[in-house]
Amino acid sequence: MAAQKKVLVTEPVDEAGTNLLKAHGFEVVQGTGIEQETVIREAQGCGGILTRNARITADVMDHCPELRVIGVHGVGVDIIDVEAATARKIQVVNAAGSNREAVAEYAMSLILMLAKGSVQYNNELKAGNLAIRKMKGENVQGKTLGILGMGNIGTQVARIAHGGFGMEVFGYNRHISEPQKLGFCTLLPDKEEVIRRADFLSLHLPLTASTRHIIGERELELMKPTAYLVNTGRGEIVDEQALIRALQEKRIRGAGLDVFEGGLPKPENPLLHMDNVIVSPHTAAFTVESLRNMARQAAQGIAEVLENRAPSWPVNRIPGAPQQKKVSCILDYYQYEFGTEAK
Repeated sequence: MAAQKKVLVTEPVDEAGTNLLKAHGFEVVQGTGIEQETVIREAQGCGGILTRNARITADVMDHCPELRVIGVHGVGVDIIDVEAATARKIQVVNAAGSNREAVAEYAMSLILMLAKGSVQYNNELKAGNLAIRKMKGENVQGKTLGILGMGNIGTQVARIAHGGFGMEVFGYNRHISEPQKLGFCTLLPDKEEVIRRADFLSLHLPLTASTRHIIGERELELMKPTAYLVNTGRGEIVDEQALIRALQEKRIRGAGLDVFEGGLPKPENPLLHMDNVIVSPHTAAFTVESLRNMARQAAQGIAEVLENRAPSWPVNRIPGAPQQKKVSCILDYYQYEFGTEAK
């Protein structure tokens, strides 16, 4: 079979993705591991790679000369060396918007559980502590939500929080000079002002050179001592050690974390043992609908490129390749919002 008709799927995905590839006449090579050597071996002769967690580095690309397109099962592209792909004229596509509802709902659920003390009530009552009834939660109505990262997910969180729960929402936008009122939130040009105002600070940022540790010691000091931090973006956008200190010293009230620095946390990580922290293993997007959408959109992007059509969700721009006239690539968004390309 011709190289352009073979696609490596590095890990299991919803059958909506593999079925789409097969329907377009592609042979699906089911991967057996995400180690670089394994990916290189199994990608031989493949025109496309669909990856969930396997890192596709410049070395992988150099060992796979027939590779034309890399599809990312999700939105974030920090596992791909996009710069190297662009230099080698390899199109990168993702599943932009596929997990918007799932992650936005999850972020909102963390906000609600933190406010209501749901986890503490659950754990203490199951342990036989009826005195936990003396603990008091709080309403979110009338509280202030601050959002860093007003993309698809951040905007959806703002809509839910304002329209569904009566929260006042402020989002950060570095490209405005004066506050801009939208129907569901107010955009502010000052990141620190958003942080200061927030009773709940929700992070929905991609990982780039300029967003790494965008929440550090200084930003945590700016937060109200009664405020909560929620991160469903990328673990590395928060200085984890600074967050641990802030929580231990009660400089902020608590946190809801779906992501951690370096991937899944080790058992000894203090964040796993704090009563005022809710944690989950990077599963905010793990709904039936979202996983189906991610697999389908990543596969669709691969099929479009290998069939010499413009990709619906391009991450980078390849000179001379077909492009959607009305869809800008995600790199343009990163450069506009954060002053750097995705890493």
